[in-house]
Amino acid sequence: MTPRWPSFLWVVRHGQSAGNVARDAADAAGELRIALDHRDVDVPLSPLGEEQARALGAWFASGEEDQRPEIMLASPYVRAVQTAEIFRSVGGCARDEKICVDERLREKEFGILDGLTRLGIEDVHPAQAEFRLALGKFYHRPPGGESWCDVILRLRSLLDTVSLHYGGRRVMIVAHQVVVLCLRTIIENLGEQEILAIDREGDVANCAITEYRFDPDAGRDGNLVLSRYNVTAPMEDDVPVTREPDAMVAARG
Repeated sequence: MTPRWPSFLWVVRHGQSAGNVARDAADAAGELRIALDHRDVDVPLSPLGEEQARALGAWFASGEEDQRPEIMLASPYVRAVQTAEIFRSVGGCARDEKICVDERLREKEFGILDGLTRLGIEDVHPAQAEFRLALGKFYHRPPGGESWCDVILRLRSLLDTVSLHYGGRRVMIVAHQVVVLCLRTIIENLGEQEILAIDREGDVANCAITEYRFDPDAGRDGNLVLSRYNVTAPMEDDVPVTREPDAMVAARG
């Protein structure tokens, strides 16, 4: 009988992006907007992000073949696809492995808050800042954007697809910080306060892995069990690990 879940499931945040760098610069300068020349979907990795993705792929390549992903799923955002491609290019998975892009793994949509810093939201959309404070980021949905609940809804559909097609396989998902946290919410059946407490402990590091293994004795029919969270690959040549919020930090936390 084919197991309901993958034998391994790794959820990876993309490497540091140009948006992360621009967000840091905007915050440091007290700017209202993040200076980017791209749509969020088109923001690429920074040079450091490329090195982080390369280190992650080399880490997996140095291990046993049966500990590497057989299936690669990625957000359609450029920074996630680039991370997956670099990971594959250095042998983190088979070099002929197709990267399956799935729009359900996209970044949380920020709507009218897109591109604003925290100061920018308070200045341009003070009512939204008040709504978010009152509702909390788990439930607050900016006009044209998504709440965490909305992200969870589309990720439930994504996990149904994974369960249907990839039972017993080794699967890696490359996406975004909020996606990592929302997948934890679903897989571990966490409530709002539980996942927000995990979020408050610190940002998900760029190229960090969250690893689940299938345990046939967990629950009635077996289940995915968390074995590692927010673990980064050993970096060469003193390349730093980064734990930066996403570019639209003011809208997410």
